Amino acid sequence: MDDLMAARSQMAFTLGFHIIFSCIAMVMPFFMAIAHFRYLKTGNVIYKNITRAWARGVAILFITGAVSGTVLSFELGLLWPKFMKHAGPIFGMPFSMEGTFFFIEAIALGFYLYGAKVFNKWFHWFTGVVVGISGMASGILVVAANAWMNSPAGFDYINGQYLNIDPVAAMFNKAWPLQALHMVLAAICSTGFAVAGVHALMVLKRKNVEFHTKAFRIAAIFASIAALLQPLSGDMSAKDVAKRQPAKLAAMEAHFKTEKNVPLIVGGIPDEKTETVNYAIKIPGGLSFLAFSDFNAEVTGLDAFPKDERPPVVVTHFAFQIMVGMGTFMMLIGALYLFAYWRKEEWMTKSWLLKLFVAAIPAGFIALEAGWTVTEVGRQPWIIYGIMKTKDAVNPIPGLAYSFYLFSGIYVLLGITVAYLLYRQVKMVDKLYDVGNAEIDAH
Repeated sequence: MDDLMAARSQMAFTLGFHIIFSCIAMVMPFFMAIAHFRYLKTGNVIYKNITRAWARGVAILFITGAVSGTVLSFELGLLWPKFMKHAGPIFGMPFSMEGTFFFIEAIALGFYLYGAKVFNKWFHWFTGVVVGISGMASGILVVAANAWMNSPAGFDYINGQYLNIDPVAAMFNKAWPLQALHMVLAAICSTGFAVAGVHALMVLKRKNVEFHTKAFRIAAIFASIAALLQPLSGDMSAKDVAKRQPAKLAAMEAHFKTEKNVPLIVGGIPDEKTETVNYAIKIPGGLSFLAFSDFNAEVTGLDAFPKDERPPVVVTHFAFQIMVGMGTFMMLIGALYLFAYWRKEEWMTKSWLLKLFVAAIPAGFIALEAGWTVTEVGRQPWIIYGIMKTKDAVNPIPGLAYSFYLFSGIYVLLGITVAYLLYRQVKMVDKLYDVGNAEIDAH
């Protein structure tokens, strides 16, 4: 493994690990606050117990996300010093603001976990809302930095120099709004289906049925709504990518030749040597319509770019297909659940519906990882699109492979530990949370 591949692999592995916990941190506090609000309004102790259980889970996941996110911050400087030398002054603002919101989130979470017996009940609830708002803001600001890499703004690049730097323009780059929207919906989908699926599984096992049923419904409603909105966000994002990053769109669809009336490819195995796609289902004019709302529109193919500036087609195409497939699966489940919620209430307790949510437990996170792969791999070979190539940004010091192996081992152990703690939380519901005298604190 050469140093460039080692650096990219380490960044991919650690970021792929962290993104799961960052998305959960963006969404789970809102679920917690909703359950708490329901308790305050109804006095139903079950909602109080759900809040307590979810609060403990939020604490575990927050700590894990904080650790893995801190490592990523150091990795940017250690693995990509040339990138940070130039990019740091330009897109540093969203990172510094993200740090501020992170501290607010940490303080608010401390207040929430330990303030049940100290604060006014509504102020205590509000601290939980602040945890969610600050976590969501942190995620959106990090996306702003990544969007800048896809759509550089806020500087003039003249003779290899980065001049006339405007951090505000860099943060509010053209890619940010749609990329942030897509990420927020993805976070709600992935977290919502995972949480709903776990509680659905417990209902199917007839364990603490009322507790898990009420928890399931909170997560399922949000997951279903987000799943129905996500395709609309995806369509807007695809149109934006077609204009700003045509090479990425071409790799996503394995579109090799610039032409009009381009078909939409479903599935298929790209062959980069022959520039063909085998075993694909082709919908005539589909890609032209989705990209430009015109069945006869011309779509730029990979042939318009030098070979050393083309993204890896196979990885990008497969990741895109996986993302769309998982998204479609969740969308269908979400539509079915919302239909049952409004029109077929008797379906709400049917085992087949619960089993669908159990099957969808990993779907959101698979789609999340696949979508992030499309974003990052589809931008290659650029680390700053059209400005700096990834190979020119890597640390020239040898031995980066050892760092990759070390951090991979640490993250695997961390993942196993977190999985065990969450498993224990679920198994101990009847002893720790589904009781009448539960308190919303850490004791």
